Amino acid sequence: MDSERAEYLVERYADLLVRIGRTWLGDCDDAQDVCQMVLIKLLEDPREFPDQGQERAWVVRLAVNQCKNWKKSAWARRRAPLEEGLALSVEAPEPEDGSLLERVQALPPKYREVIFLRYYEEYEVREIGALLGIPAPLVSTRLKRAKEKLRTMLGGEDYV
Repeated sequence: MDSERAEYLVERYADLLVRIGRTWLGDCDDAQDVCQMVLIKLLEDPREFPDQGQERAWVVRLAVNQCKNWKKSAWARRRAPLEEGLALSVEAPEPEDGSLLERVQALPPKYREVIFLRYYEEYEVREIGALLGIPAPLVSTRLKRAKEKLRTMLGGEDYV
């Protein structure tokens, strides 16, 4: 493996991969594991692309597929949070003001993924459809419904 290529991939895509993993899986540790797996795949299968946009789209697609595989894995389905196995005497503190990102994380996955790709990664509706393998009108519908849910969660018309 080429160390220069590895450095390039980590600098260019590590943050993006962790954000995608966090959005899909809801857990930072799992997101870092997915990031590592995708980076290894990228190193093992070096491809050349005509431009950065196509390379980035391919990396996003790999990350989304890896997250889906992670969620389907027997390990992910059978594990339980530590809190379920222990009788905790101290309750965890509640988040102070409930950030928008926390609210986005609370959305169902089909809405969370389109919001993330549209507003955090700045993909166009058509591109999101291609990345997720769904028609562009369905992406628009999911975006609209996700924004409606966020508006309800945030309690008013002034948001979203």
